[in-house]
Amino acid sequence: MSSKPLAPLAKKAIKVVIVVELLGIFGAYKLFHMMDTSQDFRSTMNRRFPSILEVYYKSNELAGVHGVRERDHLDWGTVQE
Repeated sequence: MSSKPLAPLAKKAIKVVIVVELLGIFGAYKLFHMMDTSQDFRSTMNRRFPSILEVYYKSNELAGVHGVRERDHLDWGTVQE
């Protein structure tokens, strides 16, 4: 039994995986960009998905961008944990 009949299926599966991964990368970039440019969007993320907002804050702090979290909490009138 030859594996040649599976070759087209394998190529198609690899293409699908690559497309799905690219969509994930671009989606993550769009989410980061929206959080980076809009404090209102960060407020929405804080209410709906606080763990994702925490990843945003941590990634900024690792990149050397400090003060975003503090500025948000000051503007929102919330106390930091």
